[in-house]
Amino acid sequence: MPKAALYNTKGETIGEVELNDAIFGADVNEGLMHEAVLAYLTNQRVGTQSTKTRSEVRGGGRKPWRQKGLGRARAGTIRSPLWRKGGIVFGPKPRDFQVNLPKKARRAALRSALSAKLAAGEIKVVDGLAVDAPKTKVMAEILANLKVEKALVVTVGRDENLYLSARNIAGVDVSEARNLNVYQILAHRDLVITKEAVAKVEEVLA
Repeated sequence: MPKAALYNTKGETIGEVELNDAIFGADVNEGLMHEAVLAYLTNQRVGTQSTKTRSEVRGGGRKPWRQKGLGRARAGTIRSPLWRKGGIVFGPKPRDFQVNLPKKARRAALRSALSAKLAAGEIKVVDGLAVDAPKTKVMAEILANLKVEKALVVTVGRDENLYLSARNIAGVDVSEARNLNVYQILAHRDLVITKEAVAKVEEVLA
């Protein structure tokens, strides 16, 4: 069973934590992680951009000149895509980019990402991360004590003081254990996770 050192906010080792082998010692499937990251990024697309076709552009209801006799090219509307201020051909329209990765695949990718992080020694388990007030300086000191910079801080629940303390530090993000995803894990060099959050992750993924 894999183990990880347990730290306090001063960066001191105060013990060890036994981790679930099925979650933190799983085989790393890079292809599945890649698929999960692509699905996450694709699902961030809003798909609300829109252009007007010739039928949606205001005006152009009257034929600009008669069909024959003037020596000009035939024209039925001034809102033709060939004309300035005309409609757009094959322009973007509102669409849904949603990609649904199977639940088992999502969880397997998450286990792969956590196992890869632990194997690389990039997971720091802390006894607690309680912050009395929103203070960026305090959070920066905690991360410095743990010797991490670009880190994802994972808590068991929403901690407003911790979130406000970390949001102004470049490269540092805070996430709840239930919202953890592969993209977040791989986008940050280190994973700082509380002991309670580890139990929550194991409860969900076991």
